[in-house]
Amino acid sequence: MRMTLLVHAVAAGLGLVLGSVALYAAKGATLHRKSGLLFVFAILTMSLTGAGMAAVTGNVGNVVAGLLTAYLVITALITVRPSTAGLRRLEVGAMLMALALGMTCVTLGFQALASPNGTRFGIPFVVFFMFGTVALLAGIGDIRMIRSEGLRGVHRLTRHLWRMCYALWIATASFFLGPRARVAKVLPEPLLNPALLALPVVLVLVVMFYWLWRVRIRRTLRGIVSAPEAV
Repeated sequence: MRMTLLVHAVAAGLGLVLGSVALYAAKGATLHRKSGLLFVFAILTMSLTGAGMAAVTGNVGNVVAGLLTAYLVITALITVRPSTAGLRRLEVGAMLMALALGMTCVTLGFQALASPNGTRFGIPFVVFFMFGTVALLAGIGDIRMIRSEGLRGVHRLTRHLWRMCYALWIATASFFLGPRARVAKVLPEPLLNPALLALPVVLVLVVMFYWLWRVRIRRTLRGIVSAPEAV
């Protein structure tokens, strides 16, 4: 268990660093591609070891969080990979996993809501409902993608981007907003202010929405503006 915990902690640290590099790097550049691929490996290691340790202790909430994070980075990666028969089978399996995780999160959310302190396995009901909503929407997106036999252009980039960013957000929130004793082992006392700890978590969302705007909305506006000229 100690070795697993060490691997989990090292992978989490690498994932936060590599994810930040990939998030802020120019999209499509060599630095972005290489750091993003290493981020996937690090986050997979972190999430699966975390889910395994949570399963041993019976913490279903952290099992679900770990599996959801793994699902997000896997599907984000295969979105930008050439389609093969093997990947299509993986997409179907991932879709089923997302729907199962979504229903599990919603169930745990209602259980937490009904509890005296509003938590289940130490996790607030809001978190379960948020994860459940993300998982179900992602699963529905998988269904649409499978039915259309893949995504192209802006839709493909958007799917890759938000899934990678949300996985990074989960990892960042888990570290900075998790148990104080854990983050205190890494950061000095002056940086343990709640507002400072929340800043990296918020920044991930801000940068994610910025890139989504760049990739999706800005390109759409450019197309609308240039359409009359094309005519």
